[in-house]
This record gives sequence, structure tokens and C-alpha cells, in this order.
Amino acid sequence: MRDQTVDRKDLRGDCENCFGLCCVALPFARSADFALDKDAGKPCPNLREDHRCGIHARLRHKGFNGCTVYDCFGAGQQVSQVTFGGRDWRTAPRDETRSMMEVFPVVRHLHELLWYLTEAHALPAARPIHPELGRALERTAELTRGTPEELAALDVPAHREDVNALLLRTSELARAGLPGRRKEHRGADLMGARLKGADLRGANLRGALLIAADLRGADLRGADLIGADLRDADLTDADLTGALFLTQPQLTAARGSAGTRLPGSVGRPAHWTAGR
Repeated sequence: MRDQTVDRKDLRGDCENCFGLCCVALPFARSADFALDKDAGKPCPNLREDHRCGIHARLRHKGFNGCTVYDCFGAGQQVSQVTFGGRDWRTAPRDETRSMMEVFPVVRHLHELLWYLTEAHALPAARPIHPELGRALERTAELTRGTPEELAALDVPAHREDVNALLLRTSELARAGLPGRRKEHRGADLMGARLKGADLRGANLRGALLIAADLRGADLRGADLIGADLRDADLTDADLTGALFLTQPQLTAARGSAGTRLPGSVGRPAHWTAGR
């Protein structure tokens, strides 16, 4: 990775080259997002023998909203095709299958960090720390290529903490040049908040709870949205141009419209309303 970049196409889930790992490795509990309980390592009852979802077109209708907003950031195909060389968990020895289930969440964490680091390294405002970002990007990519044993032994929280310090500095540099007063809402409970038309340019919304918040027409240009919970938030006609560290799962969990302006790194969710 001599140019210190990662192709973002490799950081999106490719189910055709995965053995349905997210449908097996991850646990979920009966809730508004999932229609039933499932333990980690146990295949979802909707997973077919060909590793496809038997109710993919009806997930929302069947009560599996959580599946529709999930993205492994490309970890599924990495673990399936690279870490374990194309071996299927259904036919692999039991110990190896158990290792796949243990390694998949680790690689998913690393790929999410690669998504953030790739964005940070591309920001002109972060040029003062580009060398450090480049080294973190290269190191994280190197970790994803580890053996199953190396990945299982990895201290993910420690690595995430190191990367997060760089991402925070990136955020501060990127938002420093924006006009107006940059609001501080890091980790704030803004569940259901009435923020229609709010000026949130350059706001720090890292880890904020914005569940079901009314953000219609809000100005979120350059806002830091890393880890913000946007489930059922209304982003109709909101401006998220240049929003920092926004991911596809966050958008997919929210509501929006054709008038919602987005960064180029993410796509408009198919279930958003077509009208303004």
C-alpha cells in the first residue's frame, strides 16, 4: 500500500464473495430491529444453503430492519476469501469454523477504521497530519492481512483508541475553517430533538443519539457524525455536504428524500422518499 490509500470499493460488503458470515457470527436480540433472538455462531434461520437470505426482499416487512442497515465494510469477503482462503464454514473443520466466527468481528472493526482513515487521509485540511494518517492506514491494512491466530489475539480497543485520536485531530482541523459557531454535541442525547432547519455546520456530533430527531432542512455541512445514531432521524432536505465520517449504515437507518444533499462517499438509500 505504498500510496497509502485503500479502494473504497473494497470497504463495502460483497455478499457474492462471502459465506453469509454476518448471518452466523453475530448475535441479535428480539427487538424493533430483529424479529427473534439469535446467539453468536448460530446461523440465522433465514440463511439458505447457498448463503443467501431467504427473505432479503422482505426484511423490513418481516421485522429485520437491523439487517437492512448493516454493512460489514468488506470484512465478509476479506475473511471468506483471504483470511480463510475461500473455505466455507459449513464444510470446514469445527475448530476452523469457530475461528471464522471469532475473527469476523475483528476484521469488521478494522475495515470500519479503514473507512474512516481513508476519508481522513483524503481531506486537504488534514494535511498537517497526513504522514501520521498514512502510517495508521498502512498499519490497519496490514493487520487485516494477519493470520486467524494473529487476528484473534489482536487488541482491537487499543488500536481503535490510537486511530480515534488521529480521527479527532482530523475533525478539529477540518471543522476549524468553517464559518460560524461550531456547536459541541459530542455524545449528547438528542433523541427526538426538534432540530428542523438548525444550523449545525461544523458541529461535533460524535456519538450523539439522534434517534428519531427532526433534522428536516438542517445544515449539517462539515459536521462530525462519527458514531452518531441516526436511526429513524428525518434528514429530509437536510444538507450533509462534506459531513465527516458519515457511513452508509447510518444513512440507511435514517429517513430522507431526493432533496437531501449527501457527501460523494455514500449513496442515497433506496427506501428514502423520492419527493421533496
